[in-house]
Amino acid sequence: MRDRPAATAAMLAIFDDAATLRAALAFEAALAESEAACGLIPGDVAARIAETCRTIAIPVGELAEEAALAGTLAIPLVARLRAALAGMPDAAAAVHRGATSQDVADSVLAQQMRGGTDLLLPVLRRTGDALAVLAARHADVAAVGRTLLQDALPIGFGLRVAQWMAGIDAATARLAREAQAACVVQFGGAAGTRAGLDGQGAAVAAHLAAALGLGTTVAPWHARREAVAGLAAALGIVIGTLGKMARDVALLAQGGVGEAREPAIAGRGGSSAMAHKRNPTGCQVALSAAIRAPGLVATILSALPQELERGLGGWQAEGPVMADLFALAAGAAAAMATVAEGLEVDRDRLAHNLATLGRGNDSGESAALVAALLAARRETR
Repeated sequence: MRDRPAATAAMLAIFDDAATLRAALAFEAALAESEAACGLIPGDVAARIAETCRTIAIPVGELAEEAALAGTLAIPLVARLRAALAGMPDAAAAVHRGATSQDVADSVLAQQMRGGTDLLLPVLRRTGDALAVLAARHADVAAVGRTLLQDALPIGFGLRVAQWMAGIDAATARLAREAQAACVVQFGGAAGTRAGLDGQGAAVAAHLAAALGLGTTVAPWHARREAVAGLAAALGIVIGTLGKMARDVALLAQGGVGEAREPAIAGRGGSSAMAHKRNPTGCQVALSAAIRAPGLVATILSALPQELERGLGGWQAEGPVMADLFALAAGAAAAMATVAEGLEVDRDRLAHNLATLGRGNDSGESAALVAALLAARRETR
């Protein structure tokens, strides 16, 4: 009841317990198959491990308790896999070969961040597309420009919308770039040296990355967290740009302004006590996310100074925080996509407020600026 109003069900599902367990088992299955492909373990052994990973039934609650005691998910997970393979000692011994608990945790997080990004990008692009249509439609509609929260000079209403679009588009592109850098496999072993792999560590990592749909790096990155921090910052910027649009729409919808409002949707935006109210509920979701996100990003940044080869406490803090950032970004993006696609612009009210300002209706080069922003957008699509 706390998470769902701020996020989407689809994003929450990517980071939930069942998905985390599936991703961990996918890592162990892919690791065995990758090591078989590189000649490190027999093919039939890898096949037995992979089949066990696909079919084993592990109660999530029990595994969570075991992980809490052990300090990491990998320890009880590997123990359960080995127990399930007790009748085939060679396969039991080959489970998790050359890997360490952080390899599992980081690769699980990378899979979830990849899935979260893939879910988020189309919604953000949908928002930008809707704003592009709105900006073109209202490019030459004069409105009151406001600076320092005071009436200023006329602008084209479409320019305001085009600026929302440009900010969200730039944040979307940044998110895609940072996700490319962060969603990479982790495979380094106990001290990040890929010991005990007969010189095949890089080849195993490449096979493993391909099997999990992740990228690769030249070397393991256990104590280098800059890519995760970059993605966290990109998510924070996405949320902030959506919050900028939300703040403006909420201000424009105020009584006494009334120039734009969220689309009317049955059951949304009402008041439990005042039937006449139409609250900007989508903006509320985005603004709430924008309040929470900076602290979460700061937490990820604070984890950058990791100790030596593998740190204590820093990387362990990242998973829950990244899950929260993705959830907030998804909730804000979904809310503002709906607002962008159905935003009601009251041209009569725009004209009334502009006439009251008494500064004419010359909006300068607003229409040309809208055209330039839309042209620049088309060039990057």
